[in-house]
Amino acid sequence: MRILDAPLAVLRVQYRIARIPLHLIEQGVVARMGSEAPARLFYERSFGLLDAAIGNALGDRRLQRNGRALATRSDVLSRAARLDSEAAQAQRRSSADLKAKSDEAGRAQQDALSAKERKVEEARRAADERKRSAEDAAAQRTAAAKKQADTTAAQRTKSAEAAKREELAKIRSDEQKAAAAAKSKLDEAQAKRTEAGAKRAQADRIEDLADDEKRKRQSARTDNK
Repeated sequence: MRILDAPLAVLRVQYRIARIPLHLIEQGVVARMGSEAPARLFYERSFGLLDAAIGNALGDRRLQRNGRALATRSDVLSRAARLDSEAAQAQRRSSADLKAKSDEAGRAQQDALSAKERKVEEARRAADERKRSAEDAAAQRTAAAKKQADTTAAQRTKSAEAAKREELAKIRSDEQKAAAAAKSKLDEAQAKRTEAGAKRAQADRIEDLADDEKRKRQSARTDNK
């Protein structure tokens, strides 16, 4: 053993003793918190960084490695929780946008239908008035003039109906565009949720590794005793 190894070994033992209260706090308080609770993640990250720094300073590679693993796990879980929150917010915004656009499209469709119905009714009334006028003057007009009046009324009614169909087609097109835009936002929110799930799975794997290391360390302590 080198001369410097003995003081470092003593310091490592002293640090393990100093960590006992922190470990008790972790088991008694922090462990009861949710795995993604901000306070728990902050505590575990701070604890991990401390272990990593002390392990590096004292040449304790296991302590350094475990500290880094704990800090990395906390960072990954924090990012996963943040992504999950952002995905949920994006999904809520997308749902609200979809409902607003759907309501707007419905109102626009109803207004357009009402306007077209008024125009058709006005056209029909105008046609009826022209027809009555033609009938009143039938005795003074020829059969050809009466036929022309009827033809004109039919053409105007047909034009009004064609305009109505064109407007309805435009409304359906606007609804499809609005639905496509909302679906795109929902897909983006789902993608963020998928990414958050992957991050959480990665964090679980890191946590399993950290637990394995912890069990090995505890087993090693038992053997040393």
